[in-house]
Amino acid sequence: MGVATMEAKQGEWVQIHQIILEPEERSPYLPEDTKKEPLEMWQKGFLLHDANIGDCVEIETVIGRIVKGCLVKIKPIYDHNFGEPIPELLSIGKELRSVLYT
Repeated sequence: MGVATMEAKQGEWVQIHQIILEPEERSPYLPEDTKKEPLEMWQKGFLLHDANIGDCVEIETVIGRIVKGCLVKIKPIYDHNFGEPIPELLSIGKELRSVLYT
């Protein structure tokens, strides 16, 4: 049995990856730990042609830019958040309303 490939179809929402600058191309004024790493880009958009994970592809972003990179995800999700709640800020809305409306 062969290895299954993940194929994305034209028009699908995907994510690409691209190395923008290699470590030796980065500014010498960066902190030491930062300039040892490449400058990378991950971009989401709509695939312009059928492709498999790992292929070099072009996507169109939601604002219409055409960007090239290596296909890394098909139907990527947004998985960021704002971290743990800050206890001091949880009650600020209630406190402010009591000050403004009393």
